[in-house]
Amino acid sequence: MPMPAEDIVAYIKEAMPDAQVTIKDLAGDGDHYSATVISSAFKGLSKVKQHQMVYASLQGHMGTTLHALALETRAPDA
Repeated sequence: MPMPAEDIVAYIKEAMPDAQVTIKDLAGDGDHYSATVISSAFKGLSKVKQHQMVYASLQGHMGTTLHALALETRAPDA
C-alpha cells in the first residue's frame, strides 16, 4: 500500500514542528518521492545527521510502506 505525501509531511512535522516540507511524487505511484525539508533542528548538523533525523521521523515506514525518498535538507537561512 503506497504512502500518501500528506502522511510523510505529517510524520516529519510531528518530529520537527517548524519544518517546511515540500514533497514531489516522482513516479506517480505514491511510492517514490523526493522531499525538501528545511528546519532549524538541522542547524550545525551534517547532511548525514539531517537525513537520519528525517528517516527516524518516518517511524519505520522507510523501506516498507515508503519505498524511495530522495532528500534535500537544510537549516533555514539567517
